[in-house]
Amino acid sequence: MPPAEATSAGPLPAYRARIAAGALNADPAQARAAERLQELWRRTRGYDPKPGAPQQEEGGLLSRFFRRKPVEEAADAPGGIYLVGEVGRGKSMLMDLFFATADVPRKQRLHFHQFMQNCHRRIHAWKKQHGDTADPIAPLADSIAAEAALLCFDEFQVHDIVDAMILGRLFEALFQRGTVVVATSNTAPDDLFKGKPGRDAFLPFIALIKQHVEVFFLDAQRDYRRERIRGLPTWHAPADGRAERALDAAFRELTGAAHGEPTRLSVLGRWLEVPQAARGVARFDFDELCGKPLGPADYLAIATHFHTLVIDGVPRLGPENFDRARRFITLIDALYEHRCKIVVSAEAAPDTLYERGENAAMFERTASRLNEMQSQDYLAMAHLT
Repeated sequence: MPPAEATSAGPLPAYRARIAAGALNADPAQARAAERLQELWRRTRGYDPKPGAPQQEEGGLLSRFFRRKPVEEAADAPGGIYLVGEVGRGKSMLMDLFFATADVPRKQRLHFHQFMQNCHRRIHAWKKQHGDTADPIAPLADSIAAEAALLCFDEFQVHDIVDAMILGRLFEALFQRGTVVVATSNTAPDDLFKGKPGRDAFLPFIALIKQHVEVFFLDAQRDYRRERIRGLPTWHAPADGRAERALDAAFRELTGAAHGEPTRLSVLGRWLEVPQAARGVARFDFDELCGKPLGPADYLAIATHFHTLVIDGVPRLGPENFDRARRFITLIDALYEHRCKIVVSAEAAPDTLYERGENAAMFERTASRLNEMQSQDYLAMAHLT
């Protein structure tokens, strides 16, 4: 960790302190991004726009979530930054330094997907109490602005038409309330929701983002994330305590966290639960992935949303558990096609995981892919979303 004096002085001194300590390599593109974040840090020092207190109305929990009285637009909001670049370039690390040093009393750092899930839950609760014709956007913005004057979003991305329909009006309301937004994304604003039905209605949101936040392109040449996974063993057999500890260490190395947060993905109008997720890495037990009636759409959602999967406890496979084996084959096909990386604990090496019995020949291609997915050439490939 950077020394306290560096942390209190903003993200740029904290970034330089980590380089001096040997925790980071100097990178000119990262340094330029840190300078821009430092400027925003100066503008936000002590920033605390005061939204009006929520009205006390019947409804208990909902009255704390939403209020009807709008706030006046902040005339001196400091703006924000949309940090865009290829995967593994250090965007999340830089945003985390900004968030940790930001002198803003009310601040939140969220994965963008988690933020949108929270919004959907609140909208559902609001409509349940006030009816489907009631407009929840202003009260939703009120509640968010009351909780945080600074919102930091990791992995800003829009895949869902329902999210796209909400975002323009919600962010317009948040900016009116003086909310500062800092976001990281692999996608430039002009390319968000590109090629999707209904994108024309999404264009005003893109214009809004470009109007209120600075778009900064982080053009670092090195993919630090792929370098990290290329240095890790990715297949651990047997699936014992040693393997579990190795997967714990891999998750910590790839995410900077000992444990991820539960999240869920929207798949064909329903929710797919993800037990742990952090910084584009998800962790599942084998049974959570292949012991449930999941199908190609579920595995495609996982493959496009996460660049790496940590999978615990792949058993030996055979005719007696072929339903699970078949799902595992489908999962690996989806991960392979999207160049996802895997770190696995299993009862055997890929070539001996399904050795005999009906459908063993079908597994040969999967075993071959599992072996290839451990290669340095595969680990060097970019994730395909």
